[in-house]
Amino acid sequence: MFAGVTSSSASPPGALRRVGVTPAIELMVLAAAVAVALVSYFALRAEGDPARLIQPPLVASLLVANLVGGIALMMLFGRRVALSRAARSPVGAGGRLHVRLVLLFSLVAAIPALLVTIFASLLFQYGVQFWYSDRARGMFENAASIAQDSYAREIERVSREGGTMAGDLANYLREMPIDSKRFQEGLFYQLYLRNLSEALVVQRGDDGEIRTLAFATPYKGGLENVVKPDMIRQLEAGASSVVVRRADRVGALTKLEYRPNTFLYTARVIESQFETQTNRGAAVLADYRQLIARARSLQLQFNAALLIVSLLIVGVAVWIALTVADRLVRPVGELVDAARRVEGGDLSARVPETLERDEIGTLSNAFNSMTARLVAQNTALVAANAQLDSRRALIEAVMSGVSAGVISIDARDRTIRLINSSAQTLMGLAEPPVGRKLYDIAPELDALLDQSGREAAVQLNVAGEMRTFAARIARDGSGPIITFDDITQQLTDQRRAAWADVARRIAHEIKNPLTPIQLAAERLQRRYGGKIDPADTTFARLTDTIVRQVGDLRRMVDEFSSFARMPKPVFRDESLVDIARQTMFLHEVAHPGIRFVLDHADPAPSLVCDRRQLGQALTNIVKNAVEAVEEADASEANITMTLAEGEGRVTIAVADTGVGLPLERDRIVEPYMTTRARGTGLGLAIVKKIVEEHFGTITFADRPGGGTIVTLTFDTAPLAALASDDHSPSHDDDRTIAALTRNRI
Repeated sequence: MFAGVTSSSASPPGALRRVGVTPAIELMVLAAAVAVALVSYFALRAEGDPARLIQPPLVASLLVANLVGGIALMMLFGRRVALSRAARSPVGAGGRLHVRLVLLFSLVAAIPALLVTIFASLLFQYGVQFWYSDRARGMFENAASIAQDSYAREIERVSREGGTMAGDLANYLREMPIDSKRFQEGLFYQLYLRNLSEALVVQRGDDGEIRTLAFATPYKGGLENVVKPDMIRQLEAGASSVVVRRADRVGALTKLEYRPNTFLYTARVIESQFETQTNRGAAVLADYRQLIARARSLQLQFNAALLIVSLLIVGVAVWIALTVADRLVRPVGELVDAARRVEGGDLSARVPETLERDEIGTLSNAFNSMTARLVAQNTALVAANAQLDSRRALIEAVMSGVSAGVISIDARDRTIRLINSSAQTLMGLAEPPVGRKLYDIAPELDALLDQSGREAAVQLNVAGEMRTFAARIARDGSGPIITFDDITQQLTDQRRAAWADVARRIAHEIKNPLTPIQLAAERLQRRYGGKIDPADTTFARLTDTIVRQVGDLRRMVDEFSSFARMPKPVFRDESLVDIARQTMFLHEVAHPGIRFVLDHADPAPSLVCDRRQLGQALTNIVKNAVEAVEEADASEANITMTLAEGEGRVTIAVADTGVGLPLERDRIVEPYMTTRARGTGLGLAIVKKIVEEHFGTITFADRPGGGTIVTLTFDTAPLAALASDDHSPSHDDDRTIAALTRNRI
């Protein structure tokens, strides 16, 4: 095996002389490996008590010494095989590629295996050394003993405290009946005083049935059938107490000097399965003692397994290195020669074709294909590059003058290849995102590429504002091209035009019945107002409300018919409580089955606002809440309005127990968006417009437990600057109605 030649050869002038591996060195390595194995054997036998672990540093040192020797022998064997195969290779060069691959693969496998083996051996042994130590053994034994002692002491304490508690309860019963509240309080006090969990006073009747006289427990159930007849017989036989063991409780049954055959059961809740865990701890301790007897054999078996696995890993690496070297060396020379010819400018260089479909065969065939196409493509590439440059310049010039956004996408990975300045402006991009993925820039546009259609409307968040774009997709061989325009204002104008048309129709239908309603309400006031008891203000409030609401509707219809424009607000410092009470009163009278609650701080907050418009907004919100509550048909029908003020803001929150928000919650403030069969879809749109004119915001959220919370938030600073001293009759009428409803809510 070791007969052979050295790898040293005459070095060229100025080159370093290579150190050769001679047969003598190979023999020395073999002898060293055998010596290390013998030393390890006798060193392990010289250790003392076989039931105790060997010191981890000694075992790790012996393991590393044997592993290094085995790895060295495998590397030398692989070198010998590599040299013999290289001698038959047409490449020659003394088999250096073979030897280097064997050395490289062996080191790549050996160094990590060696380090992992050392770390695993020391980690395992030091970890096991603690568990095999006297300290660990004492911990197991003490833990089992402590658990058993603790359980026994707990049983004794509960039994002792139960007897003492029986005497105290007997004293209580001499002064008070057992079904009195004082006795029940005393029973709970005794449990708390004696750190017990529950108590039960029972009496055995003449028929043998056990009846409960009193009990005290913070737990649900658990005291049924606790006291058994055999326990009572033990007490009658002379026992001072009877211990009652349960899965999660320790209890005791004692006599109670109250009536004949009366007994007291007391218990304390302990950890679940405490007694079972105590018995299991004793079993674990027995298993641990058996494991200690096998300490050294387990230690040696583990380290021997580490040694064998590490050597197997290195052996597999050497075998892989030899196999790879054989497949690489043969065609490498041919590829190197042909590559040098191509480097010199000879594009006609070829390598012999091979039928093998592995990587080297593929590389050879690809090399021939490459050189064949290089000749044809060399001239074509120059012309194509010039044509591409001129075409790109033309496309960029055209795209820069187009107002629509244009984005060219790579079909493979959907990266942006080209984007014009209009697209950057529409999307709010500071720099051209060429080379980045479309998903990272605009995931909404990226999602369009997965759809089959060619046109779609897309909403993008541009600088915190939602914009709507009309996008079109054109596809060619190189990838899709997306063009898009901003149609946000166009959609807004369309909605406003539709709103205006509907508003004119509504105004035409509403104006006709307003006058008869108003005249009827005024005639009711004149004819029956004097006949009703002046103390009963309900008739006056209701008729005033009808007249006022008709007036409001008439004014609103006149203004709303003009392109859905609300009346110009008149800002005055108003009491929110009055506005809220007025709103709640209107609906409370019409819906007596719903509980209306107004919650506010004291003093109540005020706000600079248009009283009529803000009242209209709140009326629409409460009306929606009433409809939602009626649709839910729940057991609790509540609507709560909360007024709050702080940090320069005033908040109005309306919470209901209705059906909750619809799925299209983001669109419920748009005109004509409604989820009800008879709804117009204008209520929340008008509320939103009123709130915005008052420098406020409106938000919608789910109420915990079911329902909806609508929150209006107003900034008081800009509203305060708009305060007016207007004293128009309409505002005075509002205050009159508020005064009438003030005592109602």
